[in-house]
Amino acid sequence: MIPDLELLPLFQGLKADHLALLRPLFERVKFAAGDTVVGQGESAEYLYLIERGKIAICYKPYDGESITLTHVEAGGLFGWSAVVGSPHYTSSGIAVEALEAIRVRGSDLRRLCAAHPEAGRAILDRLADSVSARWKDAHQQIRAVLKSGMNG
Repeated sequence: MIPDLELLPLFQGLKADHLALLRPLFERVKFAAGDTVVGQGESAEYLYLIERGKIAICYKPYDGESITLTHVEAGGLFGWSAVVGSPHYTSSGIAVEALEAIRVRGSDLRRLCAAHPEAGRAILDRLADSVSARWKDAHQQIRAVLKSGMNG
């Protein structure tokens, strides 16, 4: 349980009753620099929100060397496969420096959204906003992907 969830920018301004539903679903985790946090092809279980540190998102094509797609820093999310209902992570996440994060099981988040539609909409909007800030006018597309994953 994360007692101070509302202090994280992603959750600031979220209704108290929505925070109360989310709080018990999250846990804090730490990883050392060089640790593989999620592995490409592994079972997609958790969505992570970075509190401190940085992670490299890497993809290894079947016929080549691993390539770094992007870096995600404090305030960023990774492990989207767990949220959209994909059975496996499509890329790896490797801690570039010591990493402190909170994580939530994708299945728990999907259940919360199904059981509490108002809270689910608010949470999906927050998640979509957090990733769509990187792409102009992507909020609606991303929200649709997240919603379809939540309903799956």
